[in-house]
Formats: sequence, structure tokens, C-alpha cells
Amino acid sequence: MDTISRENNSMLPVGGIIVGVIALLLGGYSAIKLSSVGKTLAAHEEKLAKVDALESQVSSTAATADKASRDLAALTRSTQDAFNQVGAALGELRAGVTKLEESAKAPARSAKGGAPAVAGPDEYIIKAGDTFAKIARAHGASITDMQTVNPGVDSSKLKIGQKIKMPKK
Repeated sequence: MDTISRENNSMLPVGGIIVGVIALLLGGYSAIKLSSVGKTLAAHEEKLAKVDALESQVSSTAATADKASRDLAALTRSTQDAFNQVGAALGELRAGVTKLEESAKAPARSAKGGAPAVAGPDEYIIKAGDTFAKIARAHGASITDMQTVNPGVDSSKLKIGQKIKMPKK
């Protein structure tokens, strides 16, 4: 026979009951904690869904920002190209104005070429900015008298270096 059955082990069933009660208590505590963890997990899933929504918004905003950056770079290039074209045109205009200024400063040349034009008696050589009115006023004559002694001259198309006659005083 066995030794367990021969001995008086009245403590063994009591130990089993104690272990069973402890297991039940631990199982109940685990169930309560599991329920609490489930609630916490559900709350975290809601927060995770919000984070996912924010992540998609951020990625769409980043894509929009990238497009805006590319558009800005293209606009910068086209603006620079336009400035370069305008700069070249301004350079050409400046050269033209410089030539005009130099020709206005240069002494009037005679129609035959080399020597500067010289006004004879009762003659006047047109300078930059001259009009019949200015010339007449400066020489004490009237515009009508100026037009009378210069019948072939169009007063609106005076040229620098052109000779005109002056009316007698």
C-alpha cells in the first residue's frame, strides 16, 4: 500500500481548497484587469484613428506644400527670365538714348558733310528742342513772319542742323 493513504493527511484537502480559492481570486482579479485593459485599448484605438486621420491630413498638406514650392520655383524662373529680357531691352534703349544725346551735343554739320554748319546773315541753325515759337520769341519776330520767310519748311518737322531764314527786323 501507499504511504499517503496510510498517513493522516487532513491538511492536503485544506491546501487544495486554499490554492483553489487563491486561483479563483487571481482569476477574478485577472478578469477585472482584462476588462480594464479592454476599455483602455478601445480608448487607444479611438486615439489611434484620430492620429491616422491627422497623418493623412499632414501628408495631403505636405503634397500641397510641395506643389506650391514647385509652382513658386517655376514662377521665380519665369520672373527672372522676364527681368533678363527687360534688362536687355533697357540696355538697348539706353544705348539709343546715349546716341541721341551725343548727336544732340555734336555740332550741326552741313548737308555736304565734314564741316559744321554755319549760319549766314539772317539765317538760323536748328538745335535740339527748337520750335518756330521759341526761335521767333528769342529773335523778336512773330511765328507768322517765320512761316512767311520759310514757306517750304514744316514747323512740326524741324531737324537738328537744318538752316532756316530769319525775318528782317
